[in-house]
Amino acid sequence: MLSPELGHYALALACVLAFAQAVVPLIGASTRDIRLLTLAPALALGQLLALLVSFLCLINAAVTDDFSVQNIVANSAVSKPLLYKITGVWGNHEGSVLLWILILGICGAAVAAFGRNLPGILRARVIAVLGIIAAGFELFCLTTSNPFARVWPAPMDGQGMNPLLQDPGLAFHPPILYTGYVGFAVPFAFAIAALIEGRVDAAWGRWVRPWAVAAWCFLTCGIALGSWWSYYVLGWGGYWFWDPVENASLIPWLTGTALIHSATVVEKRESLKIWTVLLAIATFSFSLSGTFLVRSGILNSVHAFANDPARGIFILALLALVIGGSLALFACRAPALTSGGFFAPVSREGALVLNNIFLCSICAVVVTGTMYPPFMSLLFDRTISVGKPFFDATTIPLALPLFMFMGIGPMLPWKRAQLWPVIQRLWITLILTGLAFAISLWGVAGVFPALSCGAAVWVILTSITDVTERIRLFRMPLSGSLQRARGLPRSVFGTALAHAGVGISVLGLAVMSQAQHKITEITPGTTQHLAGYDWTLEKVEQAPGPNYTAMTATVKVSRNGHLVAMMHPSRRSFNAQHQTTTEVSIHTNLLADLYCVLGDQHGTDANPTYVLRLHYNPLAPWMWLGALIMAVGGILSLSDRRIRVGAPRRAQSAARTVTSP
Repeated sequence: MLSPELGHYALALACVLAFAQAVVPLIGASTRDIRLLTLAPALALGQLLALLVSFLCLINAAVTDDFSVQNIVANSAVSKPLLYKITGVWGNHEGSVLLWILILGICGAAVAAFGRNLPGILRARVIAVLGIIAAGFELFCLTTSNPFARVWPAPMDGQGMNPLLQDPGLAFHPPILYTGYVGFAVPFAFAIAALIEGRVDAAWGRWVRPWAVAAWCFLTCGIALGSWWSYYVLGWGGYWFWDPVENASLIPWLTGTALIHSATVVEKRESLKIWTVLLAIATFSFSLSGTFLVRSGILNSVHAFANDPARGIFILALLALVIGGSLALFACRAPALTSGGFFAPVSREGALVLNNIFLCSICAVVVTGTMYPPFMSLLFDRTISVGKPFFDATTIPLALPLFMFMGIGPMLPWKRAQLWPVIQRLWITLILTGLAFAISLWGVAGVFPALSCGAAVWVILTSITDVTERIRLFRMPLSGSLQRARGLPRSVFGTALAHAGVGISVLGLAVMSQAQHKITEITPGTTQHLAGYDWTLEKVEQAPGPNYTAMTATVKVSRNGHLVAMMHPSRRSFNAQHQTTTEVSIHTNLLADLYCVLGDQHGTDANPTYVLRLHYNPLAPWMWLGALIMAVGGILSLSDRRIRVGAPRRAQSAARTVTSP
């Protein structure tokens, strides 16, 4: 039976196995004991099995309304729909930490299962590092965030979850985002293992890159889904408000993007070794820091789970151990990681270095803007707000040259290149980009939005041009171009798709800045005008829900006398939590969103008036479509067999040497 006691026991067992996973492989690697080395995969798989049992026990407690468990009392209720009873397991602090640990266990088991082509000592050390991280978080879960803590006497009903989280997006956003966060633990573990061994080469770069790309894909989808969730659930009308916890997820995405490109240089040219190892450490460190910021209560946000000093101190100590220890090891061993390949400034490596510089500069700006207010409050007791104007003014000037080099870089040869031949191949793209900038300057308000539109078009067109140049489209018969396309590695198409996705998202962001909105208080039967559309409030009705009561409006949207959409925004009142939420109504044609939010009711019952917030958001869907295309590009790159299994010869011989008795 999946009882809470079994779940608690399984979590404690996973913690013991994690400590064994952290110690035994390291001893085996240092003594070259084949028996201890072969225990590493078994320990990782055993820990995953224990974590799965623990997580299933918590889900069972939620589904069966076991209100003797404190976590279920605080976050569930009898009237809560079944879907949200399940997804609500990770919609709170304790459950989200357990999910975090479970995903980390999956990563360790994946290295054990799919890392058979790795040298035995390297694989053992990677699994050991993942065991150290897992042991720390499992100990944190057992001591300060126990999801199976009992309460007595057990109440008849629970308090219910945060109504803002009662949405289908919650079923996907946290697991996907956490997979992105935790996935970067694998490149981190590879970096620590390489520092211990004192060796980074092309083989190491090829092993690291697939794990980094996979984590990056999940993190991209998680960030996009979270942004979309806030767009259609919170009713802000916007897409990204530089919320501190949103920034906490953006920071490792920026360094993770730089890591992928640096690992490519290590694989192709055996350069940027020290920088790549540092990026692997920094990316996972920022992921851990985001966990600390959310769960310590330092950053106040709709996403924040808790404000518990004990938890914050524990995670801070864990951060000091993991981050401080890894940086200390880096300081000691990094000088031994000499670079092998040299390259000219004008080369593909040079373009990747510049892109890394801009990505890390943007990351530094976001870190500064996010952490400056809490530090000012802590040190000087001053309340300071750093918002969208600051971030826009500081990140856009750094992003524009980043986009320029993003377009040129893939078309440059490795080691040494000449810029003029590349410009000659891009002359049509340059003309179209200039035309797009001129049109944008005329059609949008502000220089930065127009420059952003031009940069977005540049990135999209250069991605297309790179592929067409490789297959010599329009320069040879179509059959020949198709034959060349079939012969191209999938990673080429994946890179082009990912870059084009960036351009599509940026174009959506830039044009979205020209959104129109209107807040009005009207009676049923009244019409308002916005962006060439007529918005008529037809009626407002009351309707019961499973654990709430809803006030739903019917808004008719027409243009030039023709019906465009019938929209139904609503407000839900949750009696158990004494909280009201908005349900946004969105009608899209992929070129623009019509966005309607129902506000408060005023007036009398006989003659009521209602507040409506109306938005016309041009190209809003492109922001999330671009993120999806980016992730598809990463997945397409991962499907390239050369990336997944093409281990260099040195690694295979090393594996035979290490594992020989």
